[in-house]
Amino acid sequence: MLTLVTGGARSGKSRHAESLVASADGVLYIATSHIFDEEMAARIQHHRDSRPAHWRTEERWQQLAEIITPDNAPNEAVLLECITTLVTNLLFAYGGADDPDSWDYTTLEAQVQQEIDMLIAACAACPSPVVLVTNEVGMGIVPENRLARHFRDIAGRVNQRLAQAADHVWLVVSGIGVKIK
Repeated sequence: MLTLVTGGARSGKSRHAESLVASADGVLYIATSHIFDEEMAARIQHHRDSRPAHWRTEERWQQLAEIITPDNAPNEAVLLECITTLVTNLLFAYGGADDPDSWDYTTLEAQVQQEIDMLIAACAACPSPVVLVTNEVGMGIVPENRLARHFRDIAGRVNQRLAQAADHVWLVVSGIGVKIK
């Protein structure tokens, strides 16, 4: 079973997602962030410290089908946080060191969507309940710069694909989860 939890920044998505897996015998937590500055290092450490000690943690954002597999235990939930960070990491990995204003966003989106296809297939084959957390990025103003506009568009289309594939979708607003699918 695949569940998608979406909402704005600081909406309570993480807490809601964690409540969805709380009754599982165990949790495989997949963290997609990586350290790129001191602030991010502190955020990651805070998240590490706040997770229950008995949860298994994998810190990765690629080759997710290696850890979300048909061999996962059905009584251990998988919680992946977060899809938007995964998309960011993929864009910068595929875009390389070039200036983002020179990136071919059509090609980059196709590469990101291939990763999402593999993730969806892995989730479908996994006997464990899988909960994906993502940010709803399309409710604000149109971003001023090209990278931000393309990121918003790509992340929005990724979220749509995941919501379509999901059995359940939750929108979290001000700490309150509303089941929308």
